[in-house]
Amino acid sequence: MTGYSLGILVLLSFNVIAAYAVYLPLAAGQLNLGIAGFMVVGAYTASFLTNEFGWPVAGAVASGGAVAAAVALLVAIPILRTHGIYLALATFALGQVIAAIFLNLEVVGGASGYPVTAHIEAIAVIGTAIGVVAFMALLSTTRFALYLTAVKSDPLVSDLMGINIRFIKVAAFTLGAAVAGIGGGLYAHHFNYIEAQYFSVMLSTYTVLYVLLGGTQTVWGPLVGALIFTLMPELLRSSAQWRYALFAVFIILFMAVRPQGLLTTGFGSYLRKLVLRQDVAR
Repeated sequence: MTGYSLGILVLLSFNVIAAYAVYLPLAAGQLNLGIAGFMVVGAYTASFLTNEFGWPVAGAVASGGAVAAAVALLVAIPILRTHGIYLALATFALGQVIAAIFLNLEVVGGASGYPVTAHIEAIAVIGTAIGVVAFMALLSTTRFALYLTAVKSDPLVSDLMGINIRFIKVAAFTLGAAVAGIGGGLYAHHFNYIEAQYFSVMLSTYTVLYVLLGGTQTVWGPLVGALIFTLMPELLRSSAQWRYALFAVFIILFMAVRPQGLLTTGFGSYLRKLVLRQDVAR
């Protein structure tokens, strides 16, 4: 495998991890625009532990995810009192506040950034991304996934059926933050340098687009969305400076034709019928 191909695979792995961090709260009807804030918490926590205390990378990255989850749990109750666009604005503001804190924290370099001494190879990033996909696929077979769908579809009926709506929302928000924190820790130790400016609102916005493009109705939607967003700009590279404009036009047209995303619960049945028709025609 060439260095270019490996770089694309690593980028895809980071995008997949970030997409699933957004997918979990979105599956419960929460639009989280502050996911980059939880990534920066995981990145700086893990880096500080390996740099200053000599922790092994695996333990530091896991701790970064745990600290990001703890921050999410702390803010979940007041933030999740809001709904819809107000929740999106609240999470957007939260991400900005977290990034601003690390930007002014001199103990981790402040605006100059923070070099990270420990390094992890691409295989660790790719393996973790595969593990996240497997975990999400497993989670989709549990009752927790059904509760997420029920809370998103009709909170009032879900409440009448005895589902603890607040617990489900807080759990989805916190679990998503933990995944984001792990992704941030991996990013810091693969590239050996972090700066708070990288974890901007644009990163959160792109990550939400991965999930919306792939679809939120199935667990495979974020994976497909991350694949499209990672590979499509590379396939359009021959268009030079026009590739991002072409990609933007593609997204606009795609969302106009299929606003529910590429993968839906009925998409598999549609493909099976299409294949069956082709077999009959032969």
